[in-house]
Amino acid sequence: MTRIGNVLYGAKDVDEAVRFYRDALGLAVKFQDGDRFAALDGGGTTFAIAGPEEDVTGGTPAVSFKVDDVAALAAKLTAAGATLVRGPEEGPHEVRAVLRDPAGNPFVLYASRK
Repeated sequence: MTRIGNVLYGAKDVDEAVRFYRDALGLAVKFQDGDRFAALDGGGTTFAIAGPEEDVTGGTPAVSFKVDDVAALAAKLTAAGATLVRGPEEGPHEVRAVLRDPAGNPFVLYASRK
């Protein structure tokens, strides 16, 4: 099953970004892993903030798809015209890969670590 898991933004300072989106925009914090990563409730879609250590897209906003098998789907998508940029690799909380679609837009595939 594939679904949008989050929309990912990079930030040099996760705490500062969380304060902005929480206090100014009113998003509730669902999870924060120090200055690495934060997940906020975007009203049906998670709004994710990645610090420099976890910014897998180089500062470019990207949609992240939660999938069952990152490696298998990355292989299928590259065969269909996507470009593998990074991974699959184990992150601190998930297995992930970064790809670009045929138009050059980045996106992330991720799955829970087994």
